[in-house]
Amino acid sequence: MKDFLSIIVPAYNEKDNIKRLIYEIREGAKATGLPYEIIIVDDGSSDGTADLLKALAKEIPELIAIILRKNFGQTAAMKAGFDHARGSIICSLDADLQNDPMDIPELIKKLNEGYDLVSGWRKDRKDPFISRKLPSMIANWLIGRATNIRLHDYGCSLKAYRHDVAKNLHLYGELHRFIPVLASEYGARIAEIPVNHRPRAHGKSKYGIGRTIRVVLDLILMLFFQRFATRPLQFFGLTGGLLTMLGIAIELYLSWLKIVMGQDIGGRPLLILGMLLIITGVVLLGIGLLAELVIRTYFEASGRKIYSIREKVS
Repeated sequence: MKDFLSIIVPAYNEKDNIKRLIYEIREGAKATGLPYEIIIVDDGSSDGTADLLKALAKEIPELIAIILRKNFGQTAAMKAGFDHARGSIICSLDADLQNDPMDIPELIKKLNEGYDLVSGWRKDRKDPFISRKLPSMIANWLIGRATNIRLHDYGCSLKAYRHDVAKNLHLYGELHRFIPVLASEYGARIAEIPVNHRPRAHGKSKYGIGRTIRVVLDLILMLFFQRFATRPLQFFGLTGGLLTMLGIAIELYLSWLKIVMGQDIGGRPLLILGMLLIITGVVLLGIGLLAELVIRTYFEASGRKIYSIREKVS
């Protein structure tokens, strides 16, 4: 059976780019030789993007316009596109014309070498250094070091996915930057290739250096997911146990000073610290037990498995 290609594009206030974008995507899709659909998700635009998309969808048979009720963010828009995609191969890219749709055939070619996700690398990036490239460099370094999944460019939206990988990405918040990490947790084989990057033609960027702070917060969440998502008690229990033992050791030491040495310990800050460590440790142990119950309830009620199968041979 021949593959079918779905191309996902989140769009927010990109009215001036949409027509040229669709033309270029159609050219890139035709170059793959695959039947295709184009799914553009309007993320609550206020500049007339939605109206233009609805009009174009009536004229272009391959185009599907999904109009969200309000601005939910890029992650939600991408998830909406993945949920509605029918293709065995799914590609995603930005709507600002900086990604080149003519790179899609190369992404698919690399995907067919046995990979589950191929990510673009904007090697020669055409963006301002301080406001765009520097935050991205910091974020890429932090993510690579913390997760041990080494890519040059986590933030490039131009990617190709196998159907099952894209459908099993649980995206929310602003986790679209961490798609390779989420895919790795699913068991995907990941590759990266250089792609073309162009200066922005119309509109202005929605990103800036302030996003680095959000990336750090999301990175903490991803580290927890990566290491303790199915065993939270190991994280909270270990931390709580260490704090509790340290607190008990402090209190035993102070008790020895009071009983054996006859010293006054009532005014020592160490007494309060020991009590605080014991209380905090017990609370963390309790949180770990509750988190363990929540995780077990989630997997058993949802039917979601803690593993993924690549193939079954008999």
